[in-house]
Amino acid sequence: MPTMATPHRVSPFLEPGLRTKPGSLAVVQLSRDNFLPVYLQEHTGEHDGYIEGAVVNTRFGSFPHSTLINVPWGSQIRASKVDTGSRGRKRKRQLTENSEGATPEPATNGAKTDTAEPDDADAETALKQAVADSSGFVHILPPTPEIWTTSLPHRTQVVYTPDYSYILYRLRALPGSTLIEAGAGSGSFTHAAVRAVYNGYPGTTPRRKGKVVSFEYNEDRYHKMQEELTQHGLDGLVQLTHRNVYEGGFLVDGGRSPEAEAVFLDLPAPWEALPHLSRRRPTTDDDGTEWVSPLHPKKSVYICTFSPCIEQVTKTVSALRRLGWVDIEMVEIMNRKLHTLRDRVGLNLQVDRGVNNSARDVDEAIARLTEIEERFRENVRPSRGEDTEMAEEEGVSRTRAAPRTEEDAAAPTAKFPWQDGQLITRGEPEIKSHTSYLVFAVLPVEWSDEAEAAVAAKYPLGKEQKVVGAMDKKAKKAQRREMLEQKKGDRKSRRKERDEKLAEGAVV
Repeated sequence: MPTMATPHRVSPFLEPGLRTKPGSLAVVQLSRDNFLPVYLQEHTGEHDGYIEGAVVNTRFGSFPHSTLINVPWGSQIRASKVDTGSRGRKRKRQLTENSEGATPEPATNGAKTDTAEPDDADAETALKQAVADSSGFVHILPPTPEIWTTSLPHRTQVVYTPDYSYILYRLRALPGSTLIEAGAGSGSFTHAAVRAVYNGYPGTTPRRKGKVVSFEYNEDRYHKMQEELTQHGLDGLVQLTHRNVYEGGFLVDGGRSPEAEAVFLDLPAPWEALPHLSRRRPTTDDDGTEWVSPLHPKKSVYICTFSPCIEQVTKTVSALRRLGWVDIEMVEIMNRKLHTLRDRVGLNLQVDRGVNNSARDVDEAIARLTEIEERFRENVRPSRGEDTEMAEEEGVSRTRAAPRTEEDAAAPTAKFPWQDGQLITRGEPEIKSHTSYLVFAVLPVEWSDEAEAAVAAKYPLGKEQKVVGAMDKKAKKAQRREMLEQKKGDRKSRRKERDEKLAEGAVV
């Protein structure tokens, strides 16, 4: 009987579902560009001094995990009132007991004893529900590679979204393909690459599954990266190896080829790792062992190197040319965001962010100046006779300026303030500076004797028809003469038909 595949925990990066789940990763959005990754925990009682359980503390308030679990993704979560005082008192009591040398009570692991009686206060504490507060709110979002890139803990320089989105497009990273990554670092590109090649977990169907074969040289970063992949449910889709690829190459599982169709190198010296990315043994590496290529033998392979300096690009391009790579190209990504907003202009608007507190047009400016001058006259308080003479001489009315037109006076004001103003688009004041140079190349499939024989059997030589070089001169002349005769006959038949139609018209 066929063995059943072990079920995998589905990663929230790939299939997050409709609602948040305990034990899974979620992202708390504090503002437009401020995200906080959180591993949700079930409410099992007091946690770190909080009787509401695990709590996320932000500048917008406190949010117990119980309010973040089993809610639809994208929900707005109100802050809650938490008992922060008990948290401080508990720590203070523990410090006092430790300083006095008090012996802590033995833990019972939740088991009941004959002498201990259940404490009603502890039971109420374990079941206490969070109470909404008015301090603020946040949004709960599913984790995506884009959000994870902006919120992950930086261990190295990360590959940002504008770069890795273009890289995956140029590498033809499709579902079911295998991608080699050298230099995992903080895991930004790894999460994006897994989503690009994902078409199911291994063992679910007989077809080939997409996979990312990643290599990391630093041992601390390797262990941290492996821990994150396990927490995110990606350990079955990413094969992480601790190795120096300059010397050890890209084979896995004791010498097996991953048969990769795409390669991404985020290394200080990618030209030193390129000799291992070949379909044949390099001439400089002849140790007598059998050569196994890490590349797919029947498909073209696409590569990208990520280098911050132009000197690295020069050495990489030279190595690619020597090893037979073609279509070599260097690209630099310059990212600039465009913000869409409403340009609200007017003196009657409140001074707020995004409001241009100036006159909307000439009429509004004149009305505003008239009002200022009127207030000035009232504050000066001249005598009645002088005031009247000045008003008559300057032609200034003591009343407020009337609306511009009767239609404007009768027109109702906007119901919603966010609908007022003209919709415009503005770019960022500063363009993101240089991150790295991207070098792309292609290694085509080698043309072997077996491939030549297969093509010759499918398209045998000497039996071509209507192909230049397949007929002698006499046959060509005869074919040309037949074509001319056919055209001449067609011309005569068309002339005959035209004469018959003319004759019928004359008779009528």
